[in-house]
Amino acid sequence: MSDQYMMEKEEIFSKVMRAGRRTYFFDVRSTKAGDYYLTITESKKFTNDDGSYHYKKHKIYLYKEDFSEFQDNVNEMIQYIIDEKGEEVISERHQKDFKKEDRQNVETAPEANTDTNEPTASDFTDVEFDDI
Repeated sequence: MSDQYMMEKEEIFSKVMRAGRRTYFFDVRSTKAGDYYLTITESKKFTNDDGSYHYKKHKIYLYKEDFSEFQDNVNEMIQYIIDEKGEEVISERHQKDFKKEDRQNVETAPEANTDTNEPTASDFTDVEFDDI
């Protein structure tokens, strides 16, 4: 592919959101057929002992056929968090009087219905993917 095509592909539409040592990139890209899809990239800065630093990136590819359901799920999760914990940030980093809860006293969510083939959150593990 030509460099011009790659430049056009990369510059369709982009937004950047900085959040502490994380940066989120929202990029509209084009398929080979000329349709659009969204990539969401989280880039997190890590500092080495010698003062040098490196970034780890994680990327999500989101295609149009999944937009509506993805948006519904994200909105539902955000609303749940706000309803349960409010909009105030609760963390050791943001509050001097923050006290960590005893892990044994934290109530866990009930398991999902195991009669379905739908995966639950406990079926997944954290996997790190580096950009190629």
